[in-house]
Amino acid sequence: MAGSEWIQVRAPALAFPYRRRLPVALGGLVCLLLFSALIGISLGAVSIPPDQVVRILAGRLLPLAPTWAPADEQIILTLRLPRIVAALIVGAGLATAGVLFQGLLRNPMADPYIIGTSGGASLGATVALLASAQLGWQLSWAGFGLVPVFAFAGATATVLVVYNVARVGTRTPITTLLLAGFAVGSMLTAVMSFLMLIGEHSLRGTLLWLMGGLGSNAWEQLVIVGPLVLLGLAVSCYFAADLNALLLGEEQATYLGVNVERRKVLLLALGSLLTAASVSISGLIGFVGLVVPHVARLAFGPDHRLLIPAAALAGGCFLILADLVARLVLAPTEVPVGIVTALAGAPFFLYLLRRNRHEYRF
Repeated sequence: MAGSEWIQVRAPALAFPYRRRLPVALGGLVCLLLFSALIGISLGAVSIPPDQVVRILAGRLLPLAPTWAPADEQIILTLRLPRIVAALIVGAGLATAGVLFQGLLRNPMADPYIIGTSGGASLGATVALLASAQLGWQLSWAGFGLVPVFAFAGATATVLVVYNVARVGTRTPITTLLLAGFAVGSMLTAVMSFLMLIGEHSLRGTLLWLMGGLGSNAWEQLVIVGPLVLLGLAVSCYFAADLNALLLGEEQATYLGVNVERRKVLLLALGSLLTAASVSISGLIGFVGLVVPHVARLAFGPDHRLLIPAAALAGGCFLILADLVARLVLAPTEVPVGIVTALAGAPFFLYLLRRNRHEYRF
């Protein structure tokens, strides 16, 4: 069987066929996403009724006579809607990357930062903050400042280093990849900590970036990162059959016609690109790429044809709601969204592990 053909994987969570459960599951998740977005736009330091939100958004597409206050329109279009779109992009990107890494490594504990991506992005952001504070470096390109550009560059450079360190001839052993990622990531984190120590005036900015946030995104950034994440999601769905085959093991996947080593490189690059693009506009946000794929797998089964789009939609919903809590819990002060995702994700993840006391079946 060729690698491009669908590999059937049994999904016991839902008994009816894949072609019937796909539109039902994704349709339900889309409705949940739209509801979450509407609530996220409506609530805040200034509450705007949901029907008013719908009219204001419809007024941007249809020739409707304005019946709303200009201040409400300004709040929605310039403050809240970009946050919602950013949360959707970042949540979908991290959740999809989590699915890719968990499928590639055949490990439900894998997350988008497992091969050192977080260490590279953190170091890049720290260097950018220090350069801005001490050297006066400034950068403005398509709405991106120095920090997101350096974070993206640091994350992608780290992946390249880890891959080249882990490669043995023409092969990339999974265990070696994980160990190399851990070692390189730890070293970069140590360098970042040293830079934070000698640059105390930029300590607060670094800590805020490490805790994640969605409040500083402009439409110019989202127009660039959004299509990049959407393209990554589409390519991930294209490789769903190969991920299904890899669940059986590398030897069995080879028998099914999958070029395992080539797929490793492609999936590694794809997951890393999604992660780097996401953290460039949000900082480090934990548990989205770990908990959401795990919950989606328990709910919809291991078939990546359904799991990848379901996790992307669920990731967007989760981060939209987490950002809403971050804005409301101490309003008008905003809590970093990474704190909310950790406080919500970690206990829920532990609950799932305790609820399924038998050994996790991947």
